[in-house]
Amino acid sequence: MTAGAEPHTRQLRQRLEALRDELRQQLSDVGDISGTVELDQARIGRLSRMDALQHQAMAKEQRRRAEERLERVLARLAEAEADDPDFGLCRDCLEPIIWARLEAIPDALFCTACQQLRGERLL
Repeated sequence: MTAGAEPHTRQLRQRLEALRDELRQQLSDVGDISGTVELDQARIGRLSRMDALQHQAMAKEQRRRAEERLERVLARLAEAEADDPDFGLCRDCLEPIIWARLEAIPDALFCTACQQLRGERLL
């Protein structure tokens, strides 16, 4: 982060810590969803089983995204704790990421312009 940004750095670190805790709780709540869906047609109808399979697939994707974001949050926290000079800078253009973006998405790796150039969601 740029000079004079110490209060922002502290605040961002706190937001990252809160996000880390939230993601860990979310992963704990989701639990292990890798089990097989019951095949017993007497206990569960075909449509209900399809719903269960869809729910399981959505839960797996939710877990994958949460794990991926948690990794990013942990990496950003490590940068902050190590006083990394690149902390808060865009990974592409190396310009400071605006505070409003970091406030909204504390684990953002790219400024809005570079993120849009990448054609990805604004994360």
